[in-house]
Amino acid sequence: MLKHLATLLLLFTLGTSPLQAAEPDTATPSVTPAAQAAPPVLDPKVATQAFMDRLQGEARAKSDSYAEGGYWLLLWNLLYGLLVAWLLLSRQISAHIRDFAERRSQGKHRQVLIYALIYTPLTTLLMLPLSLYEGYFREHQYGLSNLSLAGWLGEFGIALLVNTLLMSVALLGLYALLRRQPRSWWAWGGVGGAGLIALLIMIAPVFISPLFNTYKPLPQGQIRDEILSMARANGIPVDNVYYFDASKQTKRVSANVSGLFGTTRIALNDNLLQRTSLPEIRAVMAHEMGHYVLNHSFKLALYMSLLLMGGLLFIKLSWDWAAERFANRHGVRGISDPAGLPLLVALLSVYLFMATPVFSTIIRSAETEADLFGLNASREPDGFAEAIFKLAEYRKLQPGPVEEFIFFDHPSGYQRIYAAMRWKAEQRATAPAATPSQP
Repeated sequence: MLKHLATLLLLFTLGTSPLQAAEPDTATPSVTPAAQAAPPVLDPKVATQAFMDRLQGEARAKSDSYAEGGYWLLLWNLLYGLLVAWLLLSRQISAHIRDFAERRSQGKHRQVLIYALIYTPLTTLLMLPLSLYEGYFREHQYGLSNLSLAGWLGEFGIALLVNTLLMSVALLGLYALLRRQPRSWWAWGGVGGAGLIALLIMIAPVFISPLFNTYKPLPQGQIRDEILSMARANGIPVDNVYYFDASKQTKRVSANVSGLFGTTRIALNDNLLQRTSLPEIRAVMAHEMGHYVLNHSFKLALYMSLLLMGGLLFIKLSWDWAAERFANRHGVRGISDPAGLPLLVALLSVYLFMATPVFSTIIRSAETEADLFGLNASREPDGFAEAIFKLAEYRKLQPGPVEEFIFFDHPSGYQRIYAAMRWKAEQRATAPAATPSQP
């Protein structure tokens, strides 16, 4: 499921004190005052390395370990999912679910709906051991989660209900296309995927996010005023700012601007308010607002639909080969048969695993654009660098270039801090020289 791209910005105002000019002496020529000293030269690499040097020893090893473990989890999720698919097919569990749906209804749409309402909870529960390790035990191991086991299971249950509903809608559309457009279903599926992604962007801030967190208006004050000022300056149609209680779940800082057609919402979590300074908040909000202003939600919906379209084409081209080996002898009647869904999901999972560098690059490019927008909007390079440094709790600061290309869906901490220091250095380099007074 696509993550939300959320956006918030803040204004950093530069003030100058008026200089009082002396009365010119008409008898003697005035002496031109010495030019103001140029600002010191900043070396972006040296400044960035100073940040890198702040994270050493056990803390650095812990950050790197968490990130590198996530790479392996991509593989374990794929293998575990393939095992679940093999179990559902080889034991004819999927075929039995389809048979049950056919006994309950004669209509194809209802049969798919019944199948989906059974398949989604079943596979989610079969994946529970890995989900529990990844989402609860591992997060506590690295000190990133504040949820109790009961709290985590409660949120897992809510997510299961939401995913079952969304999966049912998606499968109804997919199998309708498989029956009616047997040759071009994959292309229409990509188009439908884009529509579903846009719908999620629109409804998530209003109907889904509040299922997990309580949203409240941010109290009057400088933070709220500056955020709203930046929103107005950049054409974001909001008149309020919200904060939500993410601290009950995690120690991560985050913010977002999301929504469409009147549902746009600016929100930041309470961790950001409690753990960061005002310059850091301004910088983070500027980055998030950049996503909105640069239309990243629409662009990513398009890119992801193209990526999905490629995955559906991969399924179409590889289905006959895979079905002959893993599905046909286990009661699956063809690609339009819901009983074949485990194989379809397995093929899509393999495709998405192989497309990890593509997916990472798409997201990383948008994040880079938002970083640069945020620096120009907030004019807070030090605040931005400090905020990024805090992300080193769970993001590796300085990966190798291949590692970053394949696995990082954001620029690395080093690259983001370097961009901030480079921006800062160029602002100093282009600062206007003092204008000498004239007689």
